[in-house]
Amino acid sequence: MKIEILGSGCPNCKRLEENTKKALADLGKKAEVVKVTEIDKIVDYGVMSTPAIVIDGEVKSYGEVASVEEIKEMLK
Repeated sequence: MKIEILGSGCPNCKRLEENTKKALADLGKKAEVVKVTEIDKIVDYGVMSTPAIVIDGEVKSYGEVASVEEIKEMLK
């Protein structure tokens, strides 16, 4: 599983990454978590507001910091 956190590295992006890692730990799942900061790559996903979370190439959430519980649901 590959999870991408899209964003410029702002505090909300960092919080989304932390929430993602916590959700993975809570579920006992392993995944590659990658930060994507290049605006061209973010736009390629059709995302216009960050932070965003992409799981295995599919945009699951953007424009908000998904909670640990929301991310757990995305991972099921």
